[in-house]
Amino acid sequence: MNENINKSALFNGSCFALITTAFTFSIRAGILPQLGTEFNLTAEQLGFINLMFFLGFPISMILGGLFYHTFGARNIMRVAFIAHTLGIIFTIYSGGYALLLISTLFIGFGNGCTEAACNPMIADMYSGNKMSKMLNRFHMWFPGGIVLGSLISKFMTDANLGWQAQMWITMVPTVIYAILFYGKAFPKSKVEGATHLGKNFKAMATPTFIFLFICMSLTAISEFGPQQWVGLIMSKSGASPMLILALVTGLMAVGRFFGGPVTHALGQTGVLLGGAIFAAIGIYMFSTVTGSMAYVAAIFFAIGVCFFWPTMVGAVAQRVPLSGALGMSIIGGVGMFSTAIWQPIIGNWIDNDKAAVAATGLTGDQLELIAGQATLAKMVAFPGILIVLFLIFFFWQKKVNPNSAAIAAAAH
Repeated sequence: MNENINKSALFNGSCFALITTAFTFSIRAGILPQLGTEFNLTAEQLGFINLMFFLGFPISMILGGLFYHTFGARNIMRVAFIAHTLGIIFTIYSGGYALLLISTLFIGFGNGCTEAACNPMIADMYSGNKMSKMLNRFHMWFPGGIVLGSLISKFMTDANLGWQAQMWITMVPTVIYAILFYGKAFPKSKVEGATHLGKNFKAMATPTFIFLFICMSLTAISEFGPQQWVGLIMSKSGASPMLILALVTGLMAVGRFFGGPVTHALGQTGVLLGGAIFAAIGIYMFSTVTGSMAYVAAIFFAIGVCFFWPTMVGAVAQRVPLSGALGMSIIGGVGMFSTAIWQPIIGNWIDNDKAAVAATGLTGDQLELIAGQATLAKMVAFPGILIVLFLIFFFWQKKVNPNSAAIAAAAH
């Protein structure tokens, strides 16, 4: 039923939409100090601006999942384009704090729409290992876009180009994905029953989906938790935070490009288990090493978290196909909610560890490094728990052919 779809245009449009998402992560992060200076904003106010981003993302993901089959992927991407455009323009012409809050909410909403529409659309266009390969290549453009956006932001900042000019850059992939999607036919669901919300909710009540739901909350914080804090912490160790970020996101982009063969060789369960092991090693190394060894830790960490997000989405699509677009959106949403919820907790860990280390008499950079590494050591628990959970999942799913779930679902 999806043979006459222009898969190439739809897939490329999805990739440029995800590049837009990545640019809003990296370029907005790059201009945040300039926004704070120009509008005389406190760190708390900047924090609330970031909060609006994470608030808009999961809200639109869940709404997009609920209405995917009635509203359609095409219309969801139209909403994404409008939200991205309004968010970018409102940011550029904002006169202060209030409009920055609103503009960031729009951008987060547009990013969530992209995930809500593109994940199930790609899952409907491809099947089996090909689906895993294409989901990995789609998600490759998030870390890849972050690397590109970070370099653009740094170059433009060093060239004394204003933050408004940097925000205009985010309109480039936005316009490109709108052109690629324009006038195209979108795929229909390949699993009969996946378009019915009742069957979606029933499928999400199964042990497999509930297990993946729990795991996603831990895979997301295993990836985004250390990424949010490790640059700041390792900057006191003699390593360059920008090089660590570039190394991690660059390796993730390359890894996801080759995600198809990796998944074919190890299977979804093997990829998830291996990822948890490498992530645990990487985070542990971050908590113990200094200097150039931090880059070795970054390599282990990048290999570990590289396949988490696309493989978890793919596992839902293959192993719980009747959960449909809603199931994939819920999985992505819980990942973002988990990331948001854990951030203040991790911040509290850092405050407590700083107080404990300060009590020993250490000060300055040494205090920051030792306290930060103590917090990173606590974060090893996230992939540590995942190793146990994915071991269970590996043996549990060993006797299950993931494609048999789709066949059984289609028979209903």
